[in-house]
Amino acid sequence: MSRDGPPDGSAPAPSAPSAILHASCVAAQGPEGRWLGALILGPSGSGKSALALDMISRGARLVADDRTALSAGAGGAILAACPAAIAGLIEARGIGILRLPALATAELALVADLSAPSPARLPDAMRFDPPRGAGLPDPGLPRILCAGLPGAGAALLALLRAGGRRHAP
Repeated sequence: MSRDGPPDGSAPAPSAPSAILHASCVAAQGPEGRWLGALILGPSGSGKSALALDMISRGARLVADDRTALSAGAGGAILAACPAAIAGLIEARGIGILRLPALATAELALVADLSAPSPARLPDAMRFDPPRGAGLPDPGLPRILCAGLPGAGAALLALLRAGGRRHAP
């Protein structure tokens, strides 16, 4: 997102979605006050909504649950939004569907992947590859394997608040 976006720090309205993924998305304000999103991927039942709720309980905001629409943003960014029919809704397994305040859109800063555990204590950087043929830019988003990782919600939220950038050892 460019710096001349809306004054509230939110991302500009997305264009028509290029892809809709089976994924959740939450966002937190980064160092410049912009809402930066974490796209949460994983197989059905892997805990995408549970991770999103954990991050929301720590101060993140819901963008989308179950289906996330991705579109190209300014400056090579990828924007995440929620299809209108499920906007503001999130599933809490064993409790039901909850309605929460939600952001209309956020610029993606990282991808949390629940399909596999992290292979190392300090893993090498991995990149998210946008869906082929969707016309999305490739901003080099970090892809973090975090299935079963204790404290993942807190760590991912801290990473968003730091602008999505990890310190390289």
